[in-house]
Amino acid sequence: MYMEKVNINETIDNAKFNLFHWKVLIWCLLIIIFDGYDLVIYGVALPLLMQQWSLTAVQAGLLASAALFGMMFGAMIFGTLSDRLGRKKTIMICVSLFSGFTFIGAFANNPVEFAILRFIAGLGIGGVMPNVVALMTEYAPKKIRSTLVAIMFSGYAIGGMTSALLGAWLVKDMGWQIMFLIAGIPLLLLPIIWKFLPESLAFLIKSKNDQQAEQIIAKLDPNTEINSKTQLIFNENIHTEAPVRALFQDGRSFSTFMFWIAFFMCLLMVYALGSWLPKLMLQAGYSLGASMLFLFALNIGGMVGAIGGGALADRFHLKPVITSMFVIGAAALILLGFNSPQIVLYSLIALAGAATIGSQILLYTFVAQFYPTTVRSTGMGWASGIGRIGAIIGPVLTGALLTFELPHQMNFLAIAIPGVIAAFAIFLVNLKVAVNVPESSKSTLQTQASANQQ
Repeated sequence: MYMEKVNINETIDNAKFNLFHWKVLIWCLLIIIFDGYDLVIYGVALPLLMQQWSLTAVQAGLLASAALFGMMFGAMIFGTLSDRLGRKKTIMICVSLFSGFTFIGAFANNPVEFAILRFIAGLGIGGVMPNVVALMTEYAPKKIRSTLVAIMFSGYAIGGMTSALLGAWLVKDMGWQIMFLIAGIPLLLLPIIWKFLPESLAFLIKSKNDQQAEQIIAKLDPNTEINSKTQLIFNENIHTEAPVRALFQDGRSFSTFMFWIAFFMCLLMVYALGSWLPKLMLQAGYSLGASMLFLFALNIGGMVGAIGGGALADRFHLKPVITSMFVIGAAALILLGFNSPQIVLYSLIALAGAATIGSQILLYTFVAQFYPTTVRSTGMGWASGIGRIGAIIGPVLTGALLTFELPHQMNFLAIAIPGVIAAFAIFLVNLKVAVNVPESSKSTLQTQASANQQ
């Protein structure tokens, strides 16, 4: 019997951006905004928490680390779990964790209770990121893939800025608890997210849910005709077992380690600058107000860097773009150590933001496009988990560095070094083993329920 073949990868790659893509982008963006809000919430509440519970700076730092440890484990656990459960279910679990346990955090009576709740919320925060990136990457047309993922990721900055603005407006009169109560809003949206967020196509086919897969393909490309004689073709083996081991198969071992090094160094820089930039600028002789504005410039630079870098990556590829951004960012950080006119100073900080926050976002995109669909969340989850170790170490190392009372030029030089290492690591990633390189030999698996009569 003649079977009409439909290549799913080609359908997705060549699809015109339509209403379906808009829905995926908006829902993933919304989830990331909530995630970003939750991520920044501790910093907003910190001064009042320290006052209420009489915490030292060290104790406050340990409370912050509780969420970061949760994020590390969450990225690893839920990244792998989604390749088995499906992206949609895993995202719902993660949203429930970070939203629900942040909400409960408003009722914590002591630092120990608060730390436990922040750890559990951190599991959800860490787990959501690799999964929404994987989902967006899977459905985005090839020509604008990096751009769409970068736009989606800008939700972190939006969520963070929302958290800061609401904090400035509400916390003074209503206490730190109000920020944590607001974080419960996503729980109310779970039924709507469940209704409109699509499942991964690869997972649907793997679980033999061909009817739903066909409905999604029809939305992706209304011109594609699917009937009982249609055979769906996937350019990857979607029945791969042992997803963690798969990260080191098919010649990907070295590149996997390079990604881990890049993530570690990048997140070390992100959290070192995010935690200590105002203090570093104060030490360099700037006012407190100016130092806070520097932090805002850093985040704006991160947004511009992510979206602009995404657009460049769609034209030139992610590898040279990310490598260049890390090098430029390291140079900007070194130059920050020298006295410059204010406009130059803000520009340098924005460049540093683009190289750290922006590159972090593009790194997720690169990893998502490097690994096969079946282990995509696993790849991002483990890279993110390793990166979280850098996130935990970064603020501690920078704090220790400041105790030495070195010239401020040396402080910025020290923070720039991880950027150089990250640039070198990305430069060494082997594109020949990436799944989005057509020249590489791929195993083709044909799947359709009527054809699977083993």
